Order: sequence, then C-alpha cells, then structure tokens
Amino acid sequence: MSPERIGKYEIRRLLGEGATSSVYLAWDPFNQREVAVKRINPVFFKPPHRGRLFRQLLVNEASLAGKLKHPHIVRIYDAVVDADDAYVAMEYVPGGTLEALARPGRLASFERVIEIIFKCTRAINYAFHNGITHRDIKPANILLSAADGNDIRISDFGAAFQATSEVTQIANLGSPAYMSPQQVREVQVDHRSDIYSLGVVMYQLLTGHLPFECDNNYNLIYRIANEIPPALTEYRPEIPEELQIIVQRAMEKDVEHRYQTWGEFSHDLTLAFRNCAMEPDQEALPETEKFRFLRTLPFFDKFSDAELWETIGFSQWNQFQPGTVILKEGEAGDHFSFLVEGEAQAKRKRTLLGVFTPGDCFGEIALFSAGKGVRSASVKATSTVRLITIRRQALERASEACRMHFYQAFLTVLATRLSLASSRIANFEV
Repeated sequence: MSPERIGKYEIRRLLGEGATSSVYLAWDPFNQREVAVKRINPVFFKPPHRGRLFRQLLVNEASLAGKLKHPHIVRIYDAVVDADDAYVAMEYVPGGTLEALARPGRLASFERVIEIIFKCTRAINYAFHNGITHRDIKPANILLSAADGNDIRISDFGAAFQATSEVTQIANLGSPAYMSPQQVREVQVDHRSDIYSLGVVMYQLLTGHLPFECDNNYNLIYRIANEIPPALTEYRPEIPEELQIIVQRAMEKDVEHRYQTWGEFSHDLTLAFRNCAMEPDQEALPETEKFRFLRTLPFFDKFSDAELWETIGFSQWNQFQPGTVILKEGEAGDHFSFLVEGEAQAKRKRTLLGVFTPGDCFGEIALFSAGKGVRSASVKATSTVRLITIRRQALERASEACRMHFYQAFLTVLATRLSLASSRIANFEV
C-alpha cells in the first residue's frame, strides 16, 4: 500500500518497485509540479553495513546527478537521507522505461533504436566529461519521455563513481546481464565498461533477447567473461550489417578493441541513421565473386591470393540507395571505400569535385590521420551503389604483408591524383 506522503510530497500512485526501492508519482505542492520520488525500502536500513551502503548510494545519486544538467539526464530536485528515511525527488518522465521496447513482439524500428542509443551516448559522454561513469546502464534505467517517442532520460546514478574519487569499484553493484567482462571480474573499470553495457542494451533492443541468458548468475558471469554472444541475425535476420558491426564493436571483450570513446560510438550511429535508406543486400555477392572483383582492380595488382582473401575477411560489403550520403564533409573519418557497383558524386560545399564509378576508391586520407582526419568533401550515391568499406582499425590488425601492399597501393593512388591535379593547374594557367 502506498503512503499518503513522503516528506512534503503528496503520493499519487506507485510507479514501480525494484529490489531495494520503490518509485512513486507524487505532487510537489511548493513548486506545483509532478515529481517521481524514489524511496529506499526501510527493510534495507536494518543491517548496519547494508543500511550505510544504501544510504550512500542514494546520496551518490543525488550528488552526482544533481551536478548534471543535460536534456537526456533525469534532473534531481531534492534529497533526504536520515536515520529513518531516505529518498530523492526527481523529474517525472511519463513514458515508462526502455524495457517496454526490449521484448520480442514489441521491438522498435531500426531508425528508432539508432536514435535512442545515439541520445544515450551523448548523455553518458556528457557525464563522462564531468568525471562520472554510470556503471549500471540497462533498459530499466533509461526512461522514455513518451511511450511512442524517442526522447530519453538516463536515470539512477547510484552506482556511479567520480574520476576524482578514491573509490572506483564496489562489489556486487550493477545488473549482471549488462556488466562488461571487466566489471564481472571486479577489476577497475572506466567509461568503456559503460560502452559495453550500452552495446548490450542495443543488442536487446534489436533482438528482444539478452546476449547471454542463464538460469543463475554464476553461469551468466562465466559466459560474459569467456563466450561470444549469438549473432543478432540468429534472432532477427533482417538486421543491417552496419548495426551488427556497431553492436559487435561496442561489446568487444578486449577493452582495447572496443570503442575507445563515446564520440566514436556516436559517429557510427550517426552514419547508420543517415544511411537508413540502406537495405540489407538481398543479392549479396558470394565470396568467390568478391574475390573475382578485387582481382580485377588495379589497386590490388600486387596482392597475393591469400591477401585478397584476408581483405575480404575484414572488409564490409554494403548496398545503399540513391541519395544516401556516404561521407559527409566536416565529419571525422576512420574508414575508406571502394565502389563496386553504381555511381557516386564528390562535392565540397556545392562544388562538384568528381564522379566515382566502379573500381574507384575514396576516403583513404583517414589512413594517414590516425582516425582523426576530417572529411574535406561529401560523397553521395547518385544511383543504387554497392561499396566495400574498410576501417582503419581492421586494417591495423591485418597481416604485415597485407598492410604493406595497401600502403604501397595508396601511394600510387595519391601520386596519380597529384599528377592529375598538377595537369589541371597547368592547363588552367595556360
């Protein structure tokens, strides 16, 4: 039964209950607004040690979240922590939690998932730049401003830590299903642990399933630390390859292979959202056709057969619809592409720089800028196109011989382009 009041707040109804707390919709008579009041269940105050821990978590949530003013982070209005009671009053977000969209039969469109996850990356990145790592990212802690909308609020910073704090890990905090391999091993974590957790959320929003589903936490923790999750397409075959790659990179077990920054994660989501016009490649080329095509390109003349097969293994082959912006001027780039089929145009501002046809490559300057290069032009598909895309990180993990041949081929490409540019300048001067 709900209480009539909690402090100065008039309780209207119960919104939800968790293992340690209850959340109520309440009315703030002083500020004339609806609020959500989260109250620690009194039973958890009885054991002295646990009581101190849960009070500290509530203080942590109020103090940390209260410092964060971001449109996608729940605002904290008030907090009371004393010997007999502990609660926080916060912004009421009426759309429920993201759990509603994480079940088979209730899954959102790909575009909606991308937008929700993108907003999460921006909010958590903002917290990170304020020295805060959340450590409990899960659908229950991501609120929807409306049941049918994409606007979200990140909540529940109770398990978070500050970069300036001496305490960086508390055992048994967080939700095991969403924990990173580093978190389940109880080693020191940083923002890349949150990146993994948000990758799990994205996996669940796309498939309606968790990557690892177990009867007990012991098996779950072992699988998180040691096993590879089922491919997303085992649950939903139509998931675009681009989204599969994003989830896979966010959930890499080796923290050094994971997205290293929230900006990288956001950037790939931006490209994915822009390319919603892309379709699953219904006529995907078989491996033998991919090999045959690469062998016809002058760029790959010096590659051995083994190096061509290696290239096929770490490259992405996607199809895009006319009008899709493949590269955007001013954005950071960490990949380059070859055109397999169709036609695309390169423009700087509104000036046409050139037309790409099958066999042409573009975006290769990203190789020489350690992933921090800014695109100097935009590339847009003018017909249905099929592209080979290679990421800098994938190339860096290639064999030494394969990398050497890529660099040699790019030197040839750059020399040819410089020669053409010099000829045009000479003709212009004449």
